[in-house]
Order: sequence, then C-alpha cells, then structure tokens
Amino acid sequence: MKISCTKTGKRFNRDWIFRNFSYVFIKGGHYAITGPNGSGKSTLLQVIAGAIVSSEGNISYESGEQKLVTDNIFTSLAIAAPYLEVIEEMTLMELLQFHRIFKPFLPGVVEEDMIAIMGLQAAAHKQIRYYSSGMKQRVKLAQAIFSDTPCLLLDEPCTNLDDAGTQLYHQLIEKYCKDRLVIVSSNDKQEYSFCNEVVNIMSYK
Repeated sequence: MKISCTKTGKRFNRDWIFRNFSYVFIKGGHYAITGPNGSGKSTLLQVIAGAIVSSEGNISYESGEQKLVTDNIFTSLAIAAPYLEVIEEMTLMELLQFHRIFKPFLPGVVEEDMIAIMGLQAAAHKQIRYYSSGMKQRVKLAQAIFSDTPCLLLDEPCTNLDDAGTQLYHQLIEKYCKDRLVIVSSNDKQEYSFCNEVVNIMSYK
C-alpha cells in the first residue's frame, strides 16, 4: 500500500495546524510523526486516515497499481488511539466478535488467540467498563494490530501501558507488522523506536 500526501494542510477556524505537508508512505515502511504536545500530530494522523478532511492539498491511496477510493479507505486501515472508545457494555469476547464482522482479523488468528496474547484471559467475559485503563489500551491495540489491513496507524500507542504492556506492544509490532505500512504519532521515542523514518510536524507549520 502507498499513501501520498501532496501539499496537504489542515486549518481550524483561522489557525493552521500544519501546511504544505508532502510525503509518501510506502508498504513495509515504519514511520514516526513527532512533535511537541499540541503540535498537530494526532490531527495529521486523522487526516491521513481519512477521518478528518484536509483544508488544502490532497491525499491518494494506492494498492499495487490500483488507486483506492477514499470513501472505502477504512477497509485498508486500522487505527488505535487514546481518544477512540471501545463499546464498554460488551465483554471482550463480544467486542472482538462484533469487530470481526466489519474488519476481518489476520489469517489464522481467532479471538481466543488474541485474548491470550494480550494476557486478558481472566477478563474475556467481563464487561469492558470494568477494565483498567491499561487493559482498555491493550484491547485497542489488539483491535488494530490483529485487523487484516495493509496499513496500521497508531496514536500514542503506549498510553496507560505499564512496562509489561509496552514490551508486549513491541513484540506485536515485531511479529505482525514487518511487511505492513505503520505510522506512529508520538513524542515518546520508546513508542516509535522501531521506525526507520521520522517526520517532525514542526517542519510543516
């Protein structure tokens, strides 16, 4: 998969969050979007995801030689972010089964496997509303990383994770994301230490 941003910018009211962002993200590449808190990293990631419409410029998506329709790009992307909520009235097993209806998981991976890998077996049939913040973050990462998509977008992926959770995060990236396009938005190097390219959003102000 390839994502091409051409002179892309986003403005809220009269304030430009970023401008003239031109960059090409390609399959197998691991990229970090860095910058201080409030600099617009999350906004850029959401623009790339198609969740927010850019104010100028354009973004195109390609799979091989085929251009992808922007309206359907969500089928090729998976995203995990602190501001994205899970359905707390569901149990973890119910949530994963529901999620699978809209976005299949990686070949050979079933819900029981995911729950075991994330270390949440004891809470598999407990409503997510009773989970700790760290457990909820593991669920968000599982939904994204185990989704069968060529592109993975991660916004501050280690939020609320303890040392064991952070170690698990890196293990999942190493095992399941080698050939995928991965973009991480973060100002914490431990969250993007595996990335081979770093983009500082402050260069696009």
